[in-house]
Amino acid sequence: MPLASIPSPSQGVWNLGPLPIRAYALCIVLGVIVAVWIGERRWRARGGAPGAITDLAVWAVPFGLVGGRLYHVITDWQLYFGPEAPNRPIDTLFIWKGGLGIWGAIALGALGVWIACRRRGISFSAVADTLAPAIAVAQAIGRWGNYFNQELFGGPTTLPWGLEIEPGRPGTVPGADTYHPTFLYESLWNLALAGILVLVGRRFALRHGRLFALYVAGYTLGRFWVEGLRVDPAHHILGLRLNQWTAVVIFLLAIAYFWFMRNKTGEEPLGAESPAGDPGESGAADGGSDTADSPEGGSAGSDTTGEAAASPEQGGSRR
Repeated sequence: MPLASIPSPSQGVWNLGPLPIRAYALCIVLGVIVAVWIGERRWRARGGAPGAITDLAVWAVPFGLVGGRLYHVITDWQLYFGPEAPNRPIDTLFIWKGGLGIWGAIALGALGVWIACRRRGISFSAVADTLAPAIAVAQAIGRWGNYFNQELFGGPTTLPWGLEIEPGRPGTVPGADTYHPTFLYESLWNLALAGILVLVGRRFALRHGRLFALYVAGYTLGRFWVEGLRVDPAHHILGLRLNQWTAVVIFLLAIAYFWFMRNKTGEEPLGAESPAGDPGESGAADGGSDTADSPEGGSAGSDTTGEAAASPEQGGSRR
C-alpha cells in the first residue's frame, strides 16, 4: 500500500425504506441539472428564449437513456444472451441495474434535441454550440458514479493518488491495492475541456455546430487516452479496446465536420426571443455572460452516461 491513496466509498447504494438510492443515478441526475442550468444561462445570453433549454432536455434525457442502454447491450450482448450469460435477456430492460454507453447516449440524445428543435423552430446547430461546455461539465459530474461503484478503474499504480479498490472486483490484480483513478482523470479532462470551449467560443466566431465539433474532438481525444489505462473486461480489435476505436472514428468525423463547415454562414434561428428589457435577453443582467460567447466571439455551447456493466447490487455503471 502506498503512503497516500484515495479511499473508495464503502457503498454506492443506500436504502430509504424499500426505495434504493443509488449514488450513480444521483451523479447522472446532478449532471443533467447542472448542464441544463448552464445551458439556460448561455442560451439567454445568446438571445434565445428563457426556458428553451429546459424544454429540450425533456426530449434529450429519455432519448439519451435509451441510446446509452442500446449501446451497452449491443456491445456487451454476451452479458444477456447465450447459455453462459450472467443475466437474463429481460434484464436488458432493467436500466437501473447498470449499463449505459456514452456514445449511444449522445447520439440518441442529439436526435431527441433535433426533434424538439424542429418542433420549436430553433436552430439545432445553435443549441449544440450552446450546450457543448455544459455537456462536458455534466460528464465530469456523472463520472463520479464510477467512483461510488468502484468500477472502470485503470491498472495498478503506486502513485499518491492511486485509488483503493476492493480485491476480487473485475479488473483487479492479485497483490495490488491501488489503481489509476480513471474516473478522476476523465472528470478533470472534461472540466478543462469545458473551460477551453468557453474561452474559444468567446475568442472566435464558431457557429453552425463548430464549437460542438471541438467538444467532440476534445472529448474523444481524452477518452482515447483514459480508455487505454482501463483494465476492466472489454472487446479488443487489433490491440485496442472497442471504445478506443470508436473514439478514433468519432474524432476524425468531428475534425472533418469542423473543417468543412469553416465557411458556413447564414442565420441560426433562436425561436421566440425575450421581450425587450427582459433580463433573460442580457448575459450581464443574470451573469450569463460568464458562460456565453461575446458578440465577437462566436457560439457557446453542451454523459452523461457511460457504459460498462455493474453488478445488480451496485446500481448503474458507465463506459
